[in-house]
Parts: sequence; C-alpha cells; structure tokens
Amino acid sequence: MGGSYLGQAGVFLIEVLFGLYILALMLRFLLAMVRADFHNQLSQFIVKVTNPPLVPLRRFIPAFMGIDWANIILIFALQSIAIMLTMMIVAGGIAAPAGLLVITLAEILKTLIYLYLFIILIQVVISWVNPGTYNPMTVMMHQLTEPLMRSVRRIIPPAGGFDWSALIVIILLQLGLILIVTPIADIGRRLSIG
Repeated sequence: MGGSYLGQAGVFLIEVLFGLYILALMLRFLLAMVRADFHNQLSQFIVKVTNPPLVPLRRFIPAFMGIDWANIILIFALQSIAIMLTMMIVAGGIAAPAGLLVITLAEILKTLIYLYLFIILIQVVISWVNPGTYNPMTVMMHQLTEPLMRSVRRIIPPAGGFDWSALIVIILLQLGLILIVTPIADIGRRLSIG
C-alpha cells in the first residue's frame, strides 16, 4: 500500500516539475511568436529560466522561418520524458514509440489550450474587477491573446458595449479539447498498447 502512495507522489512531482518547465518554454515560444515585450520582469524571468537548455540546443537546431525549432523540440522531448516516467511508475513500462509521440502531441496541445483558457479567464476577471488596469502582466496577457480575440472580433464585432470575443474563444478552445485533443490522445493510447 505504501508503494502506491510513493508512486502517486512520484507522478505528482513529475507532472508539476516537468509541467512548470514546459509551461515556461511554451510561454517563451508564444511571447516570441506574438513579438511581445521582453522587457518586463516575467518575460525576463522566463528567458533566464529557459536559456540554459535552449542556448546550447540552438547551436544544433537553428530557427527557421521565424520559428524557434529548438524550443519546440525541447518542449516535445521534455513532455515525452515526463510521459515515459509517469508510465514507468504507473504501468511498469513505456508506450510504443508511435503511441508515445501521439500522446505527447496531445499533451502539448492540451497544455497550450489550458494556458490560453487560464489567461483569458484572468483577463475577464481583471476587466470586471479593475478595468483599464495597466501593469506589465496585463500587457503580456493582452499580447498573447489578442491574435485570437482579433480573429473573432472580425467575425463577431462587439455589440451593445459587450465584447463577445472572450466567450467565443473560450467556447472554441473547449471544443478544440473535445474534438481534437481527446481523439488524438485516444489514438495515442491505442497505438501505445499495440
């Protein structure tokens, strides 16, 4: 019985430690993609934390077409390692390579969607509690979500003084979880068995 408690603790630690670092790498990638301001404290912290593995990796994997491939490969590798370690603790083995790749893709997409959901919900709460607040964190959140919001606003403009874009994006992200991420994860689980 004690082994299962240790196993649960191990899975928890793997998910938290790998998850936080993957989240930092993902934020760095997204901030670079939207050309966000890297002069605020959070951006500088993310750069400082993610530089140790990225700087040497970039010597072998350069950016191409404006995309930081070293960052993407590092995210993918760390997520794969986290899944393998978790499977070793829970099931006593690892998934077949094809299944592992698909499960990794599903987990990365899920993290990305949850990240955007979290940021948008925080923005909504801030707009209700203290609208017009300016600080480096709110600016960064706006820079991250504005490409999604702008796309929705082109189709459904604000009406009656209410901007529907946050609600529509949240619904679309949830649909993405249900219709895209879950089927990919199911395919990965099927491939990992056989």
